[in-house]
Amino acid sequence: MIWKKKKTSDTEAPVSNPRRLPRFALIFYAIAVLSGFLYIVFLCSERFSDGFNRYVSSILRGALAHLTSWIPFSLAEFLLLLLPVVIVILALFGIRNYSDTWRNVGIYCVSLLSVVALVFSLFAVGFAPAYRGSTLDKKLGIERRNVSAEELYETALILSEELNSVVGEIVYSEETNFSVMPYGYSEMSDRLNDAYALACDEYGFLPCLRSRIKPVMLSRAMSYTHITGVYTFFTGEANLNVDFPDYTLPYTAAHELSHQRGVAREDEANFMAFLVCLKSEDAYLRYSAYLNLYEYVASALYSASPELYWEVYGTLPNRVRAEMAAYSAFFEEYRDSVASEVTEVVNDTFLTIHGTEGTKSYGMVVDLAVAYYRDR
Repeated sequence: MIWKKKKTSDTEAPVSNPRRLPRFALIFYAIAVLSGFLYIVFLCSERFSDGFNRYVSSILRGALAHLTSWIPFSLAEFLLLLLPVVIVILALFGIRNYSDTWRNVGIYCVSLLSVVALVFSLFAVGFAPAYRGSTLDKKLGIERRNVSAEELYETALILSEELNSVVGEIVYSEETNFSVMPYGYSEMSDRLNDAYALACDEYGFLPCLRSRIKPVMLSRAMSYTHITGVYTFFTGEANLNVDFPDYTLPYTAAHELSHQRGVAREDEANFMAFLVCLKSEDAYLRYSAYLNLYEYVASALYSASPELYWEVYGTLPNRVRAEMAAYSAFFEEYRDSVASEVTEVVNDTFLTIHGTEGTKSYGMVVDLAVAYYRDR
């Protein structure tokens, strides 16, 4: 059979194929508008933010964590690595199917931007209210105020005593002087989840949730950015840089799990990680918490009074002092990287936009630590 084709005049203009904005894009933009309205309400009401964070956002964060927890690797990292390929594919697809008119080009670009609108919605609904709710000191019922050098000294001394009490249960490498975590990342994740289950019973603002810590494959490259962990709100994952020494890992993982449970501010997530690790019967989790918090407090003490700093430093176990020296040597390779300067600016801007004091808020955990131990 021979199919007869209609002859087209050489002078006949090509027929354009006008496109419409896809339905999914309209839905994504509608959700983004509603999310933007909610975000404005969060800015205006601390009480509403607390309630939304506890009873609505926690459901979204928990659902995302549950959906991605079965994946043995970091989905967020995979998507980031896949992004250049996706961009090329989308560009080729757009050129082939939407480049016949400028109107269709615009429709295609607006359709793609709807995905960005959806990501904004996930942040606004799932994580933004955590930044705008009441502060952790209010939730814990402790008084947070400016601290003196003497108070820093007393807090550092308490932490040094705690390190002395637990150091005998810790194994150290004779070659590196670093302590050795006595289990793998999966078991560490299980033990932290167990600790969070206990913390949920005491701290009602923490939702009960079990999830998996996701080790980052490109951890060494990540170290040049000085990022030790990251919570990705659009996948619900707590991602961990495993290039850093073992003693930092449980504390950092607990920090990211704290974000996953709605503690957004960095200083508060740091302190929540400390409290949660102390709930565990595992000696290494408690050791990680004590040493990491000691480093924060000791750094502030050194700025306030070098004399008192060295006095407390002399009370630390020799093994702990050796580990701190080993960490300083380890970090030297990454200390002055260009990548860290870029991420510092980006991170500082992000934190400032969302109502914190930028990357300085990482050091404000000291205020919480002093307040916590002041009346104990």
